[in-house]
Amino acid sequence: QVQLVESGGGLVQPGGSLRLSCAASGSIFSILAMGWYRQASGKQRELVATITSGGSTGYEDSVEGRFTISRDNAKNTVYLQMNSLKPEDTAVYYCNAVKINPLVNYWGQGTQVTVSS
Repeated sequence: QVQLVESGGGLVQPGGSLRLSCAASGSIFSILAMGWYRQASGKQRELVATITSGGSTGYEDSVEGRFTISRDNAKNTVYLQMNSLKPEDTAVYYCNAVKINPLVNYWGQGTQVTVSS
C-alpha cells in the first residue's frame, strides 16, 4: 500500500506561482513513476507532468516551460512548481504513483488550485 498526501494548493492571481507537494508513505519500493494530473470542473482528468524512478521528466504541452516536476528522495516527496499561472490552470490537482509487482495506481486526495484576480 502507498499513501499520497498532497498540499500547497490555494488561490493565486494570474501570473503568480504555487508549489504543490506530494508526500509518499507506506510500501514505496517498486514505484515505477509518479506524476501530477488535474481535473477542471466539467472536464476529464488530464496528465500534467511525470517523473520516472530514473529521474526522467515529461510535461503536457500547455504547461511546458511554466511547470517543473521534481523529487526529494530523502523526504519521499514529489513537487510541482507552477509559475506564470493562468486562469485555465484552475483545477483540482492529483498526485499519482504507479507501482509494479503487481501493477497498481495510487492517487492522492487532490488539492484545489484557483487562478483568479
